[in-house]
Amino acid sequence: MHSTSSENGARRNGSFGLIFYLLMMGRGSAWILFALCIWPVNGCFAEQPEIAFPRADWIKVKPESVGFSSEKLAVLRAWLKTQQTTALHLSVNGREIFEYGDLKRTSKVASVRKSVLAMLYGNYVGSGKIDLSKNVVQLGLEDVQPFLEPERAATLYDLLTARSGIYHPTANKQLTDLSPRRGSQAPATYFQYQNWDFNAAGTAFEKLSGKDIFDALEQELAKPIGMQDFDRSKQRKNDEMPVSKHPEYAMYLSTQDMARLGLLMLADGNWAGTQVMPKGWSRRLTTLVTPASDIHPVQISLRTQGSLWGYGMLWWVWDAPNWPGIVTGPYQGAYTAMGANGQYITVLPAINLVIAHKVDFDQDGSRQISLSQFQTILQMIIESDCSEPCK
Repeated sequence: MHSTSSENGARRNGSFGLIFYLLMMGRGSAWILFALCIWPVNGCFAEQPEIAFPRADWIKVKPESVGFSSEKLAVLRAWLKTQQTTALHLSVNGREIFEYGDLKRTSKVASVRKSVLAMLYGNYVGSGKIDLSKNVVQLGLEDVQPFLEPERAATLYDLLTARSGIYHPTANKQLTDLSPRRGSQAPATYFQYQNWDFNAAGTAFEKLSGKDIFDALEQELAKPIGMQDFDRSKQRKNDEMPVSKHPEYAMYLSTQDMARLGLLMLADGNWAGTQVMPKGWSRRLTTLVTPASDIHPVQISLRTQGSLWGYGMLWWVWDAPNWPGIVTGPYQGAYTAMGANGQYITVLPAINLVIAHKVDFDQDGSRQISLSQFQTILQMIIESDCSEPCK
């Protein structure tokens, strides 16, 4: 939750007092600190307010109570009516400030599934049951086409960071066709967004955990965080034979349940006092591994679409410096799950904001919100923030 204007002012004054002292003492690093602390929303060294976790439903508050403008959010609502957004949910530290559309509608979340899988890995990596350094041969991930000799060294960590160098075909022909020639890139050296890594990571999870992905999703995420609309029977494994042995684990979630997953990430895996994911796992997933400039294939490189999303472990990560305790702007430390046609769980820790956005394209594959359109929505949300008294 945002501070009041007086609290923000006090914190900014305290921060600038420290900077002034360092300047007077001839500490050159103070000039760097000064440059980084001018963004006004939370100021430097701002305390993190308590998160309010939703129970049966979300706690709803006036946007102004957490530093956002109802007037500006009304403009956003008008804009959404001209788009193909099915639903949008905004919360600040777990307090709902805005909703649009049918938040309960459950539909396919496309590649958001990959980020959810990464969350499921946490407890098993933390307990030592899953070792990310195991290679694909040790994991028993052989596919229709045998591994080339260099590919055999690719590890589970390489799969989770999309850097395996294994370009085995999948049912997603578009991504397969955009992949390099097999054997052309060594494991761990080159990022290529293609579904073999992600589907094989799903197979590996089931082999190593001893659980079906969707049973784990229900028992280890949906129930502990009180998902409102989760339906185990709607989840689907799409067979990719004869192309690949590893199926697509398609997930179907509502917007308000996507928002709960985002809040769990913001809260570092804690949900109302229960550590649902290991402490620090959220941070590990969203630590930049591949900068935006190294995203491949270039046809989907997000850098060319007016944004700076790099990649961590199955989460997209904003590619900019991220110094703990120093706020440099609203995108500092930002990360997002994103799926085709407009599925997003976006977290902006600098302003304690979680954004869940959905486009239901189950019946009409032409319905979509492009990344550039979502960036416009995201910017309108950020512009609704008001560090001074909201009007």
